[in-house]
Amino acid sequence: MKVILKSDVERVGRAGDVKEVSPGYGRNFLLPRGKAMLATPSAMKWWEKGKERRAKIAEKKAQQDKDLSAKVAGTTLSFARPAGAEGKLFGSVGKSDIVKSLKTCGFEVDKNVVALDEAIKKVGEYEVELKFRAEVSAKIKVSVVARE
Repeated sequence: MKVILKSDVERVGRAGDVKEVSPGYGRNFLLPRGKAMLATPSAMKWWEKGKERRAKIAEKKAQQDKDLSAKVAGTTLSFARPAGAEGKLFGSVGKSDIVKSLKTCGFEVDKNVVALDEAIKKVGEYEVELKFRAEVSAKIKVSVVARE
């Protein structure tokens, strides 16, 4: 199945690329989520017409991401959570907690930007990467302390 990617899709391609994907992946993931459209001849013409406009929008978004990553870099977030004797948390600190804390600091970031493989479940200092796009990222420090 041939599709035109509307947005960057990890391990597939960047926005505007025409890619051959498996029918199931295209039909069940890319098309319903609005990440791609079928690459018909009329769709290809339509996509080419709007290329310049999309390039300007993408450039503006890239600049905003760079500015935000420069501002947020080096930020330290602190979380107090109930913990056991060995420092194991009774809950966890996840992506949504980090996004909420960043919002209270005045940074508006999407949950998908936070590159956290699994939730933080132990007391300590952690370095978390925020990936705004492939070439723009920032690192923040997350401190988790035991609450009495």
